[in-house]
Amino acid sequence: MIDIQEFFTPFDERIDKFFLPLRDIPAANQILFAASNVADHSLIWFTLAAARGVRKGGASYATRAAFALLAESVLVNMGIKTIFRRKRPEWEGERPHEIRQPLTSSFPSGHASAAFTSLIILGDNDRLWPIYLGLALLIAPSRIHVRMHHASDVLAGAMVGIGYGMLVKKVFPISKSIKID
Repeated sequence: MIDIQEFFTPFDERIDKFFLPLRDIPAANQILFAASNVADHSLIWFTLAAARGVRKGGASYATRAAFALLAESVLVNMGIKTIFRRKRPEWEGERPHEIRQPLTSSFPSGHASAAFTSLIILGDNDRLWPIYLGLALLIAPSRIHVRMHHASDVLAGAMVGIGYGMLVKKVFPISKSIKID
């Protein structure tokens, strides 16, 4: 196991200071806790992949996209996370909203990885790509806000997701299985 805590601490602390005042704003907590929760187990991404398959008339697309998202989850949660031993940040006091406490290592963020993998895969040749981008840019940092991840976990997860998404797009082009407008 690799312990990376000390290496990233100064960066993580600087970013966390940005989120500190947001945690005192009830509306920010509602939005960011909800964003974090809706992305648990990549539920939002599987739903959007199915919706895109329906919208474009391609059950094959939904199946291929779901397989790629499942493979990303296995790669991150059962692969990369097992290499690193990193404790999750602690929330002091009572959380304003419920949130699932994962059992895996904090590094890298699976939510961020799934969000950016989905952006690359689902956004490929889709005029709705700004929606996928907006969701990724909401969900990934929500993990810092709810203190399930350090900022460096989220950044690393986003980089893994972009890299994996680009690889899938090149080697296993999912969008070719559907009709493009």
